[in-house]
Parts: sequence; structure tokens; C-alpha cells
Amino acid sequence: MKGSELKDLSEKDLLERLNELKEALGQMKFQHSVTGLESPIQIKGSRRDVARVLTELNSRKAK
Repeated sequence: MKGSELKDLSEKDLLERLNELKEALGQMKFQHSVTGLESPIQIKGSRRDVARVLTELNSRKAK
């Protein structure tokens, strides 16, 4: 997911995406702690996606 893709979404869509990403991140962390992930780098990418969405939401509120 890129920042340019996020700019095209509405605030409602961003909040929905944020909830989905946070849920997926939680599931990945749980799975990693129980059995381990094939690629733990996925957790890092998911955290960054959450940060991108939060950054876009905060920049819209600042305007």
C-alpha cells in the first residue's frame, strides 16, 4: 500500500482499512508467537501500513 493510494480514499474508508490492518497485525503477532511465521518481515510491513494510514488521517485532521 502506498501513500498515493491512501490519498484517494475517504476518511471512512481509511478508518475501515485501519481496523482491518490492526486486526491482521494482531493475528500475525499471535501466530508468530505460537508457531512462527514463514516470513516475520510481514509483521514489519503490516506495522508500516498501519502507520501510513494513521499518518494520512492525522494530516487530514491538521488541515
